[in-house]
Amino acid sequence: MKSKIEFRPIILAGGSGTRFWPRSRRWRAKQLLVLDGARTMIQSTVDRLGGLASSNEVWVITNDLLSKAISEQLQTMLGEQIICEPAARNTAPAAGLAAFLIERTSPDAVLGIFPADHVITDEEKYRATIEKGIAVAAAGENIVVLGVKPIRPETGYGYIETGEALPGGVKRVRRFTEKPNRDRAEEFMLAGRYYWNSGIFLWSARTLSNAIREHLSETAPYLQQIADAYGTPRFEQVFRELYPSCENISIDYAVLEPRSAKGEHHSNIYCLPTEFGWNDLGSWDALYEHQLAQGNAKDGNVTEARGMVGIDARNNYVYSPEKFVALVGVDDLVVVETEDAILITTRERSQDVRRVVSELEAGKHDELI
Repeated sequence: MKSKIEFRPIILAGGSGTRFWPRSRRWRAKQLLVLDGARTMIQSTVDRLGGLASSNEVWVITNDLLSKAISEQLQTMLGEQIICEPAARNTAPAAGLAAFLIERTSPDAVLGIFPADHVITDEEKYRATIEKGIAVAAAGENIVVLGVKPIRPETGYGYIETGEALPGGVKRVRRFTEKPNRDRAEEFMLAGRYYWNSGIFLWSARTLSNAIREHLSETAPYLQQIADAYGTPRFEQVFRELYPSCENISIDYAVLEPRSAKGEHHSNIYCLPTEFGWNDLGSWDALYEHQLAQGNAKDGNVTEARGMVGIDARNNYVYSPEKFVALVGVDDLVVVETEDAILITTRERSQDVRRVVSELEAGKHDELI
């Protein structure tokens, strides 16, 4: 980096592996899969941060089910940089814990909060955007969120409404809206001042810690005690005893929404619009659309199989690496075959795959989840 600002990427890599069932499982969540290219999602996340931070400056927050596989996939990272949550408590306690840990020694360091399972197609623009955001975050008690220009009226994403445009391409944030219905999403598209919330945030360790103290006053003391115990023999015990008492809430609901409610000129939240080709691959259909956009389709069919023939079949996604697949007279299907399970659904209903996992849990089919 040209700047001497200290930068610490924090990769949030928990998750229960529901949206990409049956390929994803509790012990092999989406971020551990190869869905785009030759590297897993979390490996790609770390790779594209190269040049912004060294491997010993990257932290990963995950859970016990995934930590071993993550350690195997990220062999350049030290074990102490991989923090295993003893209980799932959403993104606010996870990001907050990282802030409290780093604040002890580097309060002015800028933290980047990154999901572990997103696709970025232009990594050069991505790094340039992150550098710009780091500078904004380091300039004061500023919170920076990366916004993605909507390309469709998506109801599965959160939206950022922006206000005043400032030098450097950033915009003040007016408010956040979580997952609007179709009509509101179409209104947001037409308005031109709304962006998808990418889930990528930049702020100093001190700024985030203070925001947690202000907006999650019951959780903050637990995070402080856990951070104070870090590096001592008591850490694991303190972590397991106190962390489950933290509030189960996202960083969006916990900090960004109440902070933005102060008004755009008082909240210190800024949106940095992006143009680096972002996709969170939130479903099998989203993966199909991404692969289609990359030109990886024949007659609209995206297939990962030993071989495939299609007769009057269009716009299907098929994953069956060990078998030959024939499609006859079917459109818009998702077919995923693994060693112990087969998923068949429509692309339109692919968001409902998580309901399959709920049914399996209710039926105590633990071997399949």
